[in-house]
Amino acid sequence: MRRLLVNKLQNSLLLRLGGMFAAITVLAVASMSTSWMVAETTQGSGKAINLAGSLRMQSWRMASIYQRLLQDGKPEYRESLQQAVSQFDGDLKAGPILAVLPADETAPLKRVYRQVESDWRTQIKPGLVNPPAASGATLTNAAVLDSIPGFVARINDLVKQIEDAAEAKILVMRVILGAAVIATILVVALSIYLVKNILVHPLRDLLEVADQIGQGNLAVRTDLTGEDEIGRLGQAFNHMAEDLSKLYQNLEGRVEEKTAELTIANRSLELLYHSIARLYNGPVAPDTYAILLKDLENVLGVGHGLACLVEAGETRARVIASTLRPDRSDVDLCGLMSCAECLAHSALAVHSLQGGRRVLSLPLKDTEQHYGVLQLEMPPGRELAPWQTQLLDALSRHIGIAIGTARRTEQSRRLSLLEERAALARELHDSLAQSLAYMKIQVSRLKPFIEHPGAGSEAAEVLAELREGLNSAYRQLRELLTTFRLRIEGEGLAAALQTTVTEFAGRGDIPITLEAHLAGCTLTSNEEIHTLQIVREALSNVLNHAQARQAEVRVLCNSDGSVSATVTDDGIGVHQPAGAHHYGMTIMEERARNLGGTLSVESLPAFGTRVTLHFMPSARRDTIPIHSVQLPTHP
Repeated sequence: MRRLLVNKLQNSLLLRLGGMFAAITVLAVASMSTSWMVAETTQGSGKAINLAGSLRMQSWRMASIYQRLLQDGKPEYRESLQQAVSQFDGDLKAGPILAVLPADETAPLKRVYRQVESDWRTQIKPGLVNPPAASGATLTNAAVLDSIPGFVARINDLVKQIEDAAEAKILVMRVILGAAVIATILVVALSIYLVKNILVHPLRDLLEVADQIGQGNLAVRTDLTGEDEIGRLGQAFNHMAEDLSKLYQNLEGRVEEKTAELTIANRSLELLYHSIARLYNGPVAPDTYAILLKDLENVLGVGHGLACLVEAGETRARVIASTLRPDRSDVDLCGLMSCAECLAHSALAVHSLQGGRRVLSLPLKDTEQHYGVLQLEMPPGRELAPWQTQLLDALSRHIGIAIGTARRTEQSRRLSLLEERAALARELHDSLAQSLAYMKIQVSRLKPFIEHPGAGSEAAEVLAELREGLNSAYRQLRELLTTFRLRIEGEGLAAALQTTVTEFAGRGDIPITLEAHLAGCTLTSNEEIHTLQIVREALSNVLNHAQARQAEVRVLCNSDGSVSATVTDDGIGVHQPAGAHHYGMTIMEERARNLGGTLSVESLPAFGTRVTLHFMPSARRDTIPIHSVQLPTHP
C-alpha cells in the first residue's frame, strides 16, 4: 500500500508541478531570509564606524586640553579634560561598537579593539586623569602626549577593521542573493521546460486529436501514455474516441434502419394515396383493380393476384381483375373451392391449396356488406411483415368502401331517375293531361252540334272554348319544357332569380326590381326549383295579363326560418276568379303544396296584384311546428 502510494505520488503531475512551485518558493524564501539575516548583522555597523571615527577626534581633543592644562593650569581645563575622558570612555564601550565585535577573541577586529582598550586603560587614561602636580612631572606628562599619535593609529586600525567586517557581510549578502537569483532562474527555466514537455505538448496533441475527431475522423488515437494525469487523460480520450466510434457506427445502423422504415412507410403511403385516388376520383373499372394488384405485387414482392366479387343472389364469384397469365388454368375462381368459402373469411388469412400453393385472402367489405375477396399468391417461404399486413388490411378496406360507395351511388342514381320520371308523370298529369281531357270533353260536345247544323251559335261557343283549351295546353306544354330544361347552377337561387328577372324584364320591356335575402335559410334543390318556377309563372302572368308598367320580386328568409316569395305589379289586378286555364293557378298551387306551403293571390287596394308564396324549408320543418309559422306582413 505504501509503495503504491509512493508510485502514485511519483507519477503525479500535480505533485511534480507542486514541487517546481515549492522549489521556487523555497529559493525565494531562503534568499529573502538570508538577506534579512545579513541585513540584521550589518545593522549598526555605520553607527559603530562613526563612533570609532569620533574616538580619533576625541583623542586629539583630550591631548589639546591636556597641553593647555599643563601650560596654564586653569581649573576649567581640568573640568573639560575630565568630561572628555568620561565621554571617550563611554564611546569606547558604546553598544554599537560592542555589537559589531565578533565573539571570537582571535579575530583581528576583536584583537585590535582589545589593544585600543588596553592602551586606553593602562596608558592614556591614567596619564590624562592625574594632572601634573609639580614641575618634576613634566617628563611623565610629555610621555602621555607622545603616546597619543600611536593610540590614534590603533583607533584608525579599529575603524578600518569595523569597515572591513561590514563590507565582508555585505559581500556575503551579495553572494547569497546572486546565488539565489541564479538558482531561481535555473529552477524557473527547468520548470518551464518540464511544464512544456509534460503539460503543454500533451495538451496540444490532445487538442489536435479533438479537432480531428470534430472533423469526423473517429479512428484517430493519441500516443499519450503513463501513470500521471496527462497519461490517464490520454487513455480516457482514446476510450472516449472508441466509444464515439462505436456509437457512431450504431447510430449509422439505426439511421439506416429508420431510413428503411421511412422508405417503407413512404412506399406504403404512396401506394395508399394512389390507390385511394384511383378508387374515389372516378368510376372504378376493372383496369383500376388490375393496376392496384400490380402495385401490390411490386411493393410487397408477392405473386400474381386476382379480385373477385360476389353479386347478391349469385352462387359463383365474378373475377373483376386479375394479373394471372391467360394460360394459367390451375387457379379456380376466387382461388378457393366455392364463393361461400370466399365470403366465410372475414379477416386477412393465408390458405393452403392443392399442390403446396398458398394464397393470401383479403376480404373486400365495408361496414354494411361483404362484397368479395382479394387474393394474392404467396411465394414459398414468404411471410408478410407487420407493416405489409397493415397495408393490405387498409387497402382491402378502402377497396370494399369504394365498391360499396359505387353500388350505393348507382342505386341512388336509379332512385333519382325514378323520382324524376315520377315528377315528370305528375307534371304531365296535373297540367297537360287535364287540358287534353277537357278538350276531349269539348270535342264530344261539338259532335252533336255538327250533326245538327242549326246549332251554329252553340257550336261557335264550344269551338271558342276548345280554342282556349288548346292555347292553354300549348302554353302548359311550353312551361313544362321550360321546367324540364331549367337548371340552377352552383351560384344558387339568388343568381337564378336575377337571371329570371333580367329575362322577363327584357321580354316585357318593363322594369322589374329584385330583392333576394336568403342568408340563414338552407333550401334543397327541389325547393329552389319549385320557388323559381312559381316566380317565373307569376312574372309570366304579369307580362301576359296584368298590363303593368313595373313589377317587384322579393324573396326573403324570415326570422323564424321560413321563406317568403312575393311578386307585385301595378297592373289591372284580378277582377274575377281565374278559370281552369287562366293564370297557371293550378300548377302554382300544386307546387306550393309540394313545398308544404301556401300560395295566395290578392288584388291591391289601388292598382296591381300580389302573389305570395310562403313555406318552411324541409331543413327546419322537423324542428319548428308548422302552425307556429307566421306569414310575413307586406307594406
